[in-house]
Amino acid sequence: MQETGVRVAVLGCGTVGTEVVRLLTTTADDLAARAGAPLRLVGIAVRDLDAERDPVVPRELLTTDAAGLVARADLVVELIGGIEPARSLVLAALGSGASVVTGNKALLASYGPELHAAAAAGDADLYYEAAVAGAVPVVYGLRESLAGDNVTAVLGIVNGTTNFILDEMATRGLSFDEALALAQERGFAEADPTADVDGHDAAAKAAILASLAFHTRVGVDDVPVTGIRSVTADDMREARENGYVIKLLAVARRDGERGISVRVHPALLPVGHPLAAVRGAYNAVVVEAEAAGRLMFYGQGAGGAPTASAVLGDVVAAAAHEVHGGRAPRESAYAERPLLGPADVVARTQVQLRLADRPGTLAAVADVYGRHTVSIESVRQHRLAEGQSWIAIVSHEASEAALAATVDDLATLESVHEVLSVMRVEGV
Repeated sequence: MQETGVRVAVLGCGTVGTEVVRLLTTTADDLAARAGAPLRLVGIAVRDLDAERDPVVPRELLTTDAAGLVARADLVVELIGGIEPARSLVLAALGSGASVVTGNKALLASYGPELHAAAAAGDADLYYEAAVAGAVPVVYGLRESLAGDNVTAVLGIVNGTTNFILDEMATRGLSFDEALALAQERGFAEADPTADVDGHDAAAKAAILASLAFHTRVGVDDVPVTGIRSVTADDMREARENGYVIKLLAVARRDGERGISVRVHPALLPVGHPLAAVRGAYNAVVVEAEAAGRLMFYGQGAGGAPTASAVLGDVVAAAAHEVHGGRAPRESAYAERPLLGPADVVARTQVQLRLADRPGTLAAVADVYGRHTVSIESVRQHRLAEGQSWIAIVSHEASEAALAATVDDLATLESVHEVLSVMRVEGV
């Protein structure tokens, strides 16, 4: 650290980067008082020097030489996103002893161990509150507040785009395509929404949460993912009529000492569950711990100002360490718990079928469940056209392997015309 203060470099000046620059410049006195020294913005790395920008961004600080900027900083704020050049720049910063604040969930979920090792080797901080749920302080909660407890489960709505889409489908009866178009019109969804609607963004965040919660390295490739493209307006209507809502959930659980499971999938939640009331583009994470019990973290999960708030919180913490000494918590991966496979993970499902409306049909369906030792909790049925019925079957807990085999065999029954949907049931 220079006598003139902590030298801060910002990499990327999009929506979030602009808000970070705004806060660094307009609240400089408060931030200096909290950190113990001035936070001196020494440069902003961008791709295009001539692009139109908010007047709050000092043009004299813009540079296309990101590597050179990193080399003269005490603290680097990485808001580029993606893997490269972000990974190389972050490793260079940590290797030189500069602390890093990042909101890059893809980078952390893919290269977390490498980044943590570089931070330890460089005696630098690695902070990433903004990587999971915007302004919601769930990373701090897991990494520090619950460091003395044993977390047993984490369930979260960690993608605002998909929550907005599902909420519009549930409350206004829109189709998936209609709700997606509305999300794009309002700026909640990108022109290419694949990362959001196919669950990949949520999977990266689930990997980070599980790693923190269970002191075990979990990468994005370890997380089975099902997106929301197959959710229909009929699914929403049926869920509402039976006291459920549908949410895209990141789910991580510890099964005693046997291991952990991490999943991302749409799920039916009872309307009384805390996550069922999360509307629009908001995020929320429920954490269950042995001593603390159930905790809920809720707030805005995206947007320039909310995400910048999380970034600046990390910046102040890292800057204070530069001034007064101390370091952020290091990676905690001592537990090395195994990841459980489908044969060991239990779940509950609702299966919707269109089938022949004749004697013996339900008995044949029940026999398939019985052969796979899957117990049935409830059955709802109504007649469709002449000779056809619709049924929804909710199971008790069974292994994912048994549940999948059950659905496969149901599809082969002559009396089953179509497997309409298969959806997990959570929070019961």
